[in-house]
Amino acid sequence: MSAESPGPKQSGFKAFWANALRPKKSRQTLRKGASRSMTDLRRMSTRPSTSLDEAPPPMPDLAPLEAHRLKYREAHANLDSQLGERQDYTAIIHTLGILDPEDTYSAALMDRENRPPGEEDITKVPPDVWILIASFLTPSDAASLTIASITLYRRLGPRYLSILQAPQNLSEKLTFLTRIDYSLPHHLLCFPCGRYHRRTAEGTERLKPAHVVNPLFECPEVLNILNPPPRTRITPGRILPFSFVQLLLRAHRFGPKYGIQPESMARRWTRDGWTYTSRFLIHEGRLLMRVTSQTFADPALPPSAQRLLLHSREDYWPYFSACAHWRDGELMPACRCALEHIPHPRATGGLQGLEHKVKDTWQKRVFDPNALTTLCGFCRPMRRCPECPTEYLIEVKLTEDKMDPRGLRFRQAIVVTRWSDLGDGTSPEGLEWAAVNGKSEDYDSFTHRNYAKRGIASWFEAAFTADTLPGQRVISLNPKRKKLGEKGHDWY
Repeated sequence: MSAESPGPKQSGFKAFWANALRPKKSRQTLRKGASRSMTDLRRMSTRPSTSLDEAPPPMPDLAPLEAHRLKYREAHANLDSQLGERQDYTAIIHTLGILDPEDTYSAALMDRENRPPGEEDITKVPPDVWILIASFLTPSDAASLTIASITLYRRLGPRYLSILQAPQNLSEKLTFLTRIDYSLPHHLLCFPCGRYHRRTAEGTERLKPAHVVNPLFECPEVLNILNPPPRTRITPGRILPFSFVQLLLRAHRFGPKYGIQPESMARRWTRDGWTYTSRFLIHEGRLLMRVTSQTFADPALPPSAQRLLLHSREDYWPYFSACAHWRDGELMPACRCALEHIPHPRATGGLQGLEHKVKDTWQKRVFDPNALTTLCGFCRPMRRCPECPTEYLIEVKLTEDKMDPRGLRFRQAIVVTRWSDLGDGTSPEGLEWAAVNGKSEDYDSFTHRNYAKRGIASWFEAAFTADTLPGQRVISLNPKRKKLGEKGHDWY
């Protein structure tokens, strides 16, 4: 009887071991299938071949997943895997030839220096047409078109250059002369007389105090008080002529031989008990200036002593650096408020000193007259002038005083830091330069594109240190926009 045939089950010890050692049904199935496949292979191997030239079976195709990958790569061969943009190299190569002349891409500008002359194209246009085109231009633009080439000069003649000599066209003449600044590295444009002068101290120009004669070139208008050169006030006895702004930005745009570097303009000086430190930076083609002014201040100063400490006796301007709009707004009230936060020493004798000791013991505090001073919400925030690109920060710091005859090693000092944007140095009628000097009425520093989201102080300090400034609110120096000038009473 086979193992699969049904029948009466045997019992006993021998039947138990017989059933235990009997192969399983699944093993018999696999063994039967394996024996059947081996039988088929033997039959195929013993089958005689019908033809010796029979072709072998074809190779199987790729797996479905690999075939899908190859098809996807072919369809997205020009697609950027990071940005998802289609990379058409033909379009990229064509765009290199149509870049604007203002772009700084060297590969696109490489062929512009060796381009063929366009004299033949200019001669194709009749002279009357060129004269008509120049009549629609401003005098400075027409003069620039005249000197563009010798062919254009023959077509237009010297008439547009002669128009610039008229006194009423002085601003147009200065605009035209500014455009040829690149071709005159050894000269400097003089704005009072409207011509270029040879630099007398080329490469060695240094900023000096106002009472020191410091000519950069020889000009017949240098002693004409009715036509002074453009300049701005830094502090009492210190001015910044516009000529130095020209030198700094010319060297930045054209090269070192055209001017001087900003590092050579840094200064530190002392006057009337105040200590000053100035520094300059060129950021995005504009000159930024920082002036830090500080002086020691005694606690509990009366209003008259505060005026003597903050204001110069010469012109009643502040001793610290300020823009032309310092009288309007809250600059001087904020400085006086900061002086009132300086802690003053207490009386330690008699019952009054005992009362202070009992109060300090009861409140578990220790009085220190040299402790760090904390300003209030009125004088602590950073102020920005709404009418010019200038920012102020008022601080009270504990500073070492080595010259105090009373023997006080450390004293409280008021520190006023000013950051200003002086413009691009092309003309004293520029937007930033005119606004800082109070000659522009349409400037709004809070809506200007350069400093609407980031302050001048942030740009300046980020260029010299990796650390960030402490978080300060930037509020308006004149929130009510009242322009009282000397008629107001808060500035003094």
